[in-house]
Amino acid sequence: METLKTGSDRDRAARFTALYVRDHPRVSAFVHRRSGDRAAAEELTAEVFRTAWERMTDGQEVSAGWLFVTARNLLNNHYRSMERLTELHRRIGHELDRTPASGPDEAVLDALDRLPSHHREVLLLSYWDGLSAAEAGVVLGCAAPAVWVRLHRARKAFRDVYDLPQESV
Repeated sequence: METLKTGSDRDRAARFTALYVRDHPRVSAFVHRRSGDRAAAEELTAEVFRTAWERMTDGQEVSAGWLFVTARNLLNNHYRSMERLTELHRRIGHELDRTPASGPDEAVLDALDRLPSHHREVLLLSYWDGLSAAEAGVVLGCAAPAVWVRLHRARKAFRDVYDLPQESV
């Protein structure tokens, strides 16, 4: 019985490999043409094939058409995310333009800019967006206790960066 399962796994892996070799260049080019961003295209294409592998593992068939529909759906999600990010940047810029940047406010923003993105993200989700640890965990893809740990580390990193003189960075 175990041999049969192993043979089935090998067959599934061989089918996936053939699908990947045949269609990866086409799906990648499709995504790159529509996104205009090589890094985003690589990530989205990887997600298409990760989803295809899961689908094949569940015993479902995957065709070239399914790959392109999935790529299109992921691109639509990507576009919406980029639009939300652009809108957030616009709102932040508008708020900063309305509020005169005083010494301490400017220093805080500079310190945030100098933080690694993973620290900045958890701080902004918690303090700027006002999300709870559970809500931030959904955004970050982790549990609430992990958010608390990340937040603790981000606060320490922020203090370290904030206390540094501007010229030493």
